[in-house]
Amino acid sequence: MCLQHSAAVPETDTTTEAEQQTEVATEQPESAGNGAASPEDFMIEVDGKLIPNYDATIHPFSEGDVVSGKVVRIDQDEVLVDIGYKSEGVIPSNELSIRKSVDPAEEVELGEDVDALVLTKEDQEGRLILSKKRARFEKAWRKIEHAADSGEVVPGTVIEVVKGGLILDLGVRGFLPASLVDIRRVQNLDEFMGQTLEAKVIELNRSRNNVVLSRRAVLEEERKEVREQILGNLEPGQVVEGKISNIVDFGAFVDLEGIDGLIHISELSWSHVNHPSEVVSIGDTVTVKVLDIDKDRQRISLGLKQTQEDPWQKVLNEYKEGDTVEGKVTKIVAFGAFVQILPGVEGLVHISELAQHHVESPAEVVRPGDELKVKILEVDDSRRRLSLSVKRVEGQELPTREVSDDVVIEDVEPPEDLAPPAEAEAAAEPTPEAEEAPAAEVTPEAPPEEEPVPEEAPAEEPPAEEPPAEEPPADEPAAEETPVEEPAAEEPPAEESPAEEPAAEEAPAEEPPPTQD
Repeated sequence: MCLQHSAAVPETDTTTEAEQQTEVATEQPESAGNGAASPEDFMIEVDGKLIPNYDATIHPFSEGDVVSGKVVRIDQDEVLVDIGYKSEGVIPSNELSIRKSVDPAEEVELGEDVDALVLTKEDQEGRLILSKKRARFEKAWRKIEHAADSGEVVPGTVIEVVKGGLILDLGVRGFLPASLVDIRRVQNLDEFMGQTLEAKVIELNRSRNNVVLSRRAVLEEERKEVREQILGNLEPGQVVEGKISNIVDFGAFVDLEGIDGLIHISELSWSHVNHPSEVVSIGDTVTVKVLDIDKDRQRISLGLKQTQEDPWQKVLNEYKEGDTVEGKVTKIVAFGAFVQILPGVEGLVHISELAQHHVESPAEVVRPGDELKVKILEVDDSRRRLSLSVKRVEGQELPTREVSDDVVIEDVEPPEDLAPPAEAEAAAEPTPEAEEAPAAEVTPEAPPEEEPVPEEAPAEEPPAEEPPAEEPPADEPAAEETPVEEPAAEEPPAEESPAEEPAAEEAPAEEPPPTQD
């Protein structure tokens, strides 16, 4: 019955067995020569008849091998693949992709050729279990190892946004830290979801299946030539346009179409700036001046205030010492208060110039935000400083306030050369010191010569000032040795200077005669 069903039997019946053997003998060398399988390789002889050998069509494989097949069916939880085995292979949905949850219809299509790794040749239900993701993992890992050794770029699709970075599908899960996503730190990583990014492998650990990537390395390499061109064309003093790319506590970075330059916080504005965000925002287009270029370190220093009008020139042109102007208190410090009289121009009101009475704290008189009138006491063009006064404004008297904890007094060190601008006070304060200074200067000069005199005859100090000056060598050593060698002074009677000391101690009446001479 089987012979009647075989499609090859009618063809073999037209030739004799001898002719068939001759054909097989003549074709065997040709098959052996080129290694290709002939139709006879898939035929077997049964009861003198050749029938198809279906077992010969099955390619041998083992568990762990990677096989190829065609998708023949797609279900909700699995995919069937024909790999030329006696039964179709089954790929469960969790073995289709490295993603946590996938729809099989989105991963494969009917008729698509796929590679799969053999997990089990025959499970409890007799099924051939395959894994598409593990076959891809093995191939991808070999590719990643090669890329890590050679420095090549690997592409991957962003499949997850996790804490601290992105997960890329490389065939394996690759981690891209947030700090290495771009040249500048990205605030919103969600915008990269689903995008295909190119990155370099910077860390690889097969035992832990750990792959760390860097897209920043790729971008920096691409912009290296651009940076060199920009550095070659820029010169200090040039005015260029750029976009604020990042803001930090010490300044703002500007993207100059390929390289970043830094505007230090002191170069953002002519007025005091507490934080760069008060002046610029990320994404702002600004016109800046090139202040300095370090080609070795590829750093560019920029200035924003240099492209704006210097308000100090307006002060020099419109104001002079003695003028009374209106201003606003910007901040309070321990030694006074700063008052803004023009945008970008502040002057200091020393604590001694706040009120006619003594002021312990500037918060007793003014608070940040107060609007008042001030008198210009001094304009220092070389140091760009203004000295102001509140108490010297005629008709203005500020009330005394209670100092509370909610008043912010900034901790700022006063300039070394800062002094109260009130000349009368400055002259009045050193007067008592100046009066005492001569006495203090004369007193240290006289003591070494007059030490014995005040102890024994204090009334004779004025007349004794002139004679001791004539005998400094005799008095000075005596003064030096007296406290140390008092017990030994009685032994050397031959020495004149020690002899005078005991005489002065025992008989103070002997010293007046030389003063009378």
